[in-house]
Amino acid sequence: MPADIKRATPKYYVVKTGILALMAGLRPGTLIPTERALAQSFATSRTTVRMAISELVAEGKLGRIQGHGTFVAPPKVTHVRQLTSFSDDARTQGLSPGSTLLALEVVKADQDVAAHLALAEGDSVTRLERIRLIEGAPLAHEVAWLPGKLPRFKANLAKSGSLYAALKDVYGIRIAEVEDTVETALAGPGDVELLGIEMGAPLLVVHRLAKDGGGVPVEWTHSTFRGDRFRFVSRVKAEN
Repeated sequence: MPADIKRATPKYYVVKTGILALMAGLRPGTLIPTERALAQSFATSRTTVRMAISELVAEGKLGRIQGHGTFVAPPKVTHVRQLTSFSDDARTQGLSPGSTLLALEVVKADQDVAAHLALAEGDSVTRLERIRLIEGAPLAHEVAWLPGKLPRFKANLAKSGSLYAALKDVYGIRIAEVEDTVETALAGPGDVELLGIEMGAPLLVVHRLAKDGGGVPVEWTHSTFRGDRFRFVSRVKAEN
């Protein structure tokens, strides 16, 4: 590296690069040295080390549990959102999906939900709010709105193990078309509590509109994924 570039490189970034080198070959869950030890090793301040570690945590390369130390993070979950559900995608990758139900209720559609589901404001919609889990750890906060009232929906959802499976197998609703809108955000107090992350941590926010074969909207979902644990992948195959 040229001398002028070396001089322009922030000290914390040099430390970050050094920590990445220390992590090479370590298994997920392995603790790295303490901030004090790293500061001594890199001949710098603990503040500089803390900046480097915070950036690695935000990138999902390190994990941190208060009182337990900082460790090598597991690989990010790759989620392919096409015509499949969260649960289907997780199982395809050999991962164990799960959910914590926060709310399931029939409510009146507000202006935004009504517009996306092609309903009149005030029409009945089923609101499903869950924390989505991978290997028992929270990955996303998800709120889905579905037109109308679905009889015995809670029991059928639990039995099917997947929203899309329940819609197809029980209610005859088959997802034929989806549109995902993806944007970034920073964690606020609610995200910290629900997902067990730090304030200001990066988030990936996905809005999904799903339609049936007739082009009728059947699902509008807002999902907030942990940016340190989630990678969004979209695959498109050109028609011949």
